[in-house]
Amino acid sequence: MFPLTLLLACRAFSTPLLNNPYTPDFRDATDGKIDSIGNDLNPLPWRNGEGNDILGPQNPSRQRENPDLIRPPSTDQGSLPNMRWSFADSHIRINEGGWTRQTTDKELGTSVELAGVNMRLGAGVIRELHWHKQAEWAYVLNGDVRVTALDPDGGSAIDDLHAGDLWYFPAGYPHSLQGLGPHGTEFLLILDDGDFSDESTFLLNDWLLHTPKAVLGENFHVNPDIFNIPPEDKYIFQGSLPGAIDEERPVNFHPSSLQFTHHMLSQEPQRSSGGEVRITDSQNFPISKTVAAAHVRIQPGALREMHWHPDADEWSYFISGRARVTVFGAEGNARTFDYMAGDVGIVPKGMGHFVENLDNEEEVEMLEIFRADQFRDFSLLQWMGETPRRMVVEHLFDDPVAAEEFLDSIKSGEKDAIRA
Repeated sequence: MFPLTLLLACRAFSTPLLNNPYTPDFRDATDGKIDSIGNDLNPLPWRNGEGNDILGPQNPSRQRENPDLIRPPSTDQGSLPNMRWSFADSHIRINEGGWTRQTTDKELGTSVELAGVNMRLGAGVIRELHWHKQAEWAYVLNGDVRVTALDPDGGSAIDDLHAGDLWYFPAGYPHSLQGLGPHGTEFLLILDDGDFSDESTFLLNDWLLHTPKAVLGENFHVNPDIFNIPPEDKYIFQGSLPGAIDEERPVNFHPSSLQFTHHMLSQEPQRSSGGEVRITDSQNFPISKTVAAAHVRIQPGALREMHWHPDADEWSYFISGRARVTVFGAEGNARTFDYMAGDVGIVPKGMGHFVENLDNEEEVEMLEIFRADQFRDFSLLQWMGETPRRMVVEHLFDDPVAAEEFLDSIKSGEKDAIRA
């Protein structure tokens, strides 16, 4: 009869104990991926016979979410800063009918070029009329939302957006957002400054509250006593459900010549052997001068190829799936991070990296976002394929058989953004 402790240990793993990578007897010289959540494994700091177990307190759920921090690949080295944050760890501000939470350089110190805000508005709920010092880019995660905006020439825009759609408001452009029926909306906002705080927004009611009523009366040519502005910001509040856009346009509505919105998922994707990519930047969404983005789907078991971005940090948001990313920072520095839905990842400009789908059943869906006008990256495979063969071999191989195998794998010289 098995001891109770051994029986419980066997039930804890969906793979046989002999194949459990978090044991002293397990060996893997290639640092293969490990899906600790999918296989219900509790990561421990054992790697190829080195390390030991943990005798002190443990947080098994956090360890399973971040297995490559508990048992990093043997190739990790140095002291790169943290490049992972979960919106689940961000403070939520709760208002009437909605909420908001943010990831800035205060939550994630490496988030220096961009900041993110995750916001939920119920049906009819309004994000108060406002503007920012920063430009605002947004991706609709779910539901339906109405957006309004004004340009400097007095042109206005009103549009209804759905999951997978974008909007972009340049810095200082006034705008509003409202959840539509029946369930409202949830979206990701990206601001082009990592030091952004949603609390620093310029709000309509806040401005009027801090302006003498006499001035308001003069400005609008009305009796100043009609203004009874509440002492608190409305910020997010329950409004009435809007009618159709045609019914809601003001009498003196002047259409803007600018296109503030874009249907990202309606784009024809760039298809690779292991997934697909849709790129939206100033080339196909001209108003978006400071934010470029790619919507990426990585099939089960596939890899977003080894690459780097020359112009801007990558600010990644994971919509679904589980992935690991190793960031190479030069001078022998490399560190591996694990991501799941709702997580934010940072890769500083110029640093090599990949994104590997850990799951053999579910795809990874993610956004790669940049403070740049255009999306640019360099493919390691393409670089090797278009470099003289002799030079590649002399850099990497002494074994002619291994060299020939490698050269055959890169001979097409074609970029394959997501490799099966």
